[in-house]
Amino acid sequence: MPAKENIDDTDIAILKEYLRDSRQSFHKIADKLGLAVGTVRARTQWLESKGIIKGYTVILDHEKLGYVLTAVTEVTVSKGKLLETEQQIAQWSQVCAVYDITGSTDVMVIAKFKSREELSNFTKRILALPNVERTNTHVVLNSPKEDFRLV
Repeated sequence: MPAKENIDDTDIAILKEYLRDSRQSFHKIADKLGLAVGTVRARTQWLESKGIIKGYTVILDHEKLGYVLTAVTEVTVSKGKLLETEQQIAQWSQVCAVYDITGSTDVMVIAKFKSREELSNFTKRILALPNVERTNTHVVLNSPKEDFRLV
């Protein structure tokens, strides 16, 4: 395969197939898309080498695993310690996402919990961090869509 520089429609089609089922073989994707197996293999390896495909995983039903609460927590950080605070929070097992945001707060954290007690402890843990001024936590009541798979 000649040196590639940009993602094209074939790459997008391959990525969409992996998003549908990341366990598909090169052969199965090639059959679905009308491509040669070698093309799918080479394109996949290129997408991996460029860091576009970071890994392969499963999609879990968090509620069936006992994570019945989702919280979106706004965090206000002082004294220029934003990155350190974000990195620390990002390491915690309940955390699904940490966003450095614009607006009246500095950080948005999305996390999942098995109980109100876990959420309470999590909030107190954030507030105990040096340079955290305050938090504002929102409990998600319903998730009509929660899917970060997009191309």
